Amino acid sequence: MLRAVPSAGGPPKRETIKTMSELDNQRHFWDTAGAAKTFTHPIDFAWLSRLASTARIIDYGCGYGRITGLAQQQGFASVEGVDTSARLIDRARQSHPTVSFRVLLNPPKLPYSDTSVDAVLLFAVLTCIPTDTGQQQLVTELTRVLRPGGLLYVSDLLLQTDQRNQARYQQHAETYETYGVFETDDGAICRHHTVDWLQNLLLDGFNIDTTRQVTVETMNANSANALQILAVKR
Repeated sequence: MLRAVPSAGGPPKRETIKTMSELDNQRHFWDTAGAAKTFTHPIDFAWLSRLASTARIIDYGCGYGRITGLAQQQGFASVEGVDTSARLIDRARQSHPTVSFRVLLNPPKLPYSDTSVDAVLLFAVLTCIPTDTGQQQLVTELTRVLRPGGLLYVSDLLLQTDQRNQARYQQHAETYETYGVFETDDGAICRHHTVDWLQNLLLDGFNIDTTRQVTVETMNANSANALQILAVKR
């Protein structure tokens, strides 16, 4: 039986598990075909205007450091990018030699103390974590490291309405037990989401401050609708 996507009635149940499954990590893909991808989700730095220039910002799933580098250019002096892919981190260090980057060996576990981070950027990361449990694990860990009043800026892909995407959602729904999960031709397993799912994922621990829908280009150069959320930790 397929798992229904939660409605707006309440947040999904979370489990605290130290390490993601291989399905949710997909390190091999990101160290091979995924290492050459291009990421394009836009960031609105006005959403981070309440932060001081000294704020500690973590770009989780930073890839090759595009957003991390932009944050440094905006004047944030304490920004660090983290990713599970050593190949992508190597690319990030070459592109942004003055920015700090770190490979995560046991995702989603972060090497930071409780409530020690002012903001986390989570751009096109949930789409790379296909399971409910994996996404819940990640949000639990981000909640741990963020201080009260800290910001979580999420940008991720929505369920698309075109025939190509709907066909692949249906094709893989039974295998992955979730409508919206699909396999790409080059070996990734991805997930698109309802608005309700993305918002409900944050309800246990966050207040949603601002949302907007944007059009982005996916890592395989297709146009897609995405949702951006700015959430504040309670």
